[in-house]
Amino acid sequence: MWENEHAKTETSPAGTAQHPSRRRVLGALGASTAAAAVPTLLGTQSANASTGANASTGATPEPLYIGTWRGTQVNGAWFDPDSGSMTPFGIAAQVNAGWHTKHPSKPVLYVASGDAGGTVSAFRIDRTTGGLDLIGQVTTDSAGTPGGLSYIGIDKPSDTVLATNFAAGLTAAVPIRRDGGLDAPASIVVDTGSGPNPRQTSPHPHHVVVDPSGRFALVADFGADRVFIYGFNRETRALSADDTTGAPFYATNPGSGPRRLLFHPNGRNLYLLNELTADLQLLDWSPRHGRITLNQSLSIDSPEYTGTKSGAELRLSGDGRFVYASSRGENTLVVYAANPGNGRLTLVQRIPCDGPWSFSIHPSNRWMLVANQVGSSVHLFSIDPLSGKLTDTGQSMPIPNPDCITFGRDADHSS
Repeated sequence: MWENEHAKTETSPAGTAQHPSRRRVLGALGASTAAAAVPTLLGTQSANASTGANASTGATPEPLYIGTWRGTQVNGAWFDPDSGSMTPFGIAAQVNAGWHTKHPSKPVLYVASGDAGGTVSAFRIDRTTGGLDLIGQVTTDSAGTPGGLSYIGIDKPSDTVLATNFAAGLTAAVPIRRDGGLDAPASIVVDTGSGPNPRQTSPHPHHVVVDPSGRFALVADFGADRVFIYGFNRETRALSADDTTGAPFYATNPGSGPRRLLFHPNGRNLYLLNELTADLQLLDWSPRHGRITLNQSLSIDSPEYTGTKSGAELRLSGDGRFVYASSRGENTLVVYAANPGNGRLTLVQRIPCDGPWSFSIHPSNRWMLVANQVGSSVHLFSIDPLSGKLTDTGQSMPIPNPDCITFGRDADHSS
């Protein structure tokens, strides 16, 4: 749901990088407010915490960043992974934040803009205050197509930001510099095709992942009802398709609206979540031939649900044993057990959740934080590590129109 969804702002021409000379710090509440939130979280129970969740554990809280749907800010909070307590500290950066992700090892947050031109911004994370300092920006679309980016992810081996521009129908590979800043896109590929739904009049890439071999980038295209398979060179960061035949692809059923992709740890299977039909597909992947075939298809909605379908988010547990999906149509979170050998899915649980636009799983594998965009709040669920089941903790945090949640800690837990 990304077409023409963000307010327009001025961006730089494609192929140029902006490096601002002045430092952009915290917005409305300032760095001092963020710093003040630390002792509050450590010494007392969070105002949003339930009776059983005490934040006075001595643990160091971690920064948490929440994007704002159709907004102009990234919101910040402190998260205590021991108790699960959440304490908002206000605006961490003033920027159109359609999606964001953290570098796996650098203290840098990358923010995808819904503005015309599809800007990617790099922010240095201040680990003391939680503030974000702008260190560079690049654009992905020289035509300035209104609507902007739908997703960004990082391929760590090549140190590349991969950005899908929903509005312009393209995917860009953006090099990351040593300081965490960004260079102009090294390569861009443009999807083709359309679908029968009124929202599918042109290609709209919604997600991109690099396969375990590092030789291919797979793009889930909402508008074209296809998963495109592009060649990817980690040394040059080049995305490529055949000059005469274009990129090979896996075709979904017409009107499916592919939204999210996720590789199983075995490297031979991947999962595809379709938005418009709210079905979750297990796909077999052949890296030798760059080919996708269907293995299993499941509806994430219950059999009795007859309302509008809207698959939204897809995540894997840290140990690879469980797959989690969200339905904005039925307002549920769905848990599946994943067979370690062949990736096939077995339903474990459906649990109610009000408007689960997106969600993130903490690296400890103990918590799921859910962005309720409609209700302007972030909800906390606990995760049973043995069964994979979710429990609503009753805790929530008010955040205006949240659409993306990113943990500010490093993946290697060194911060």
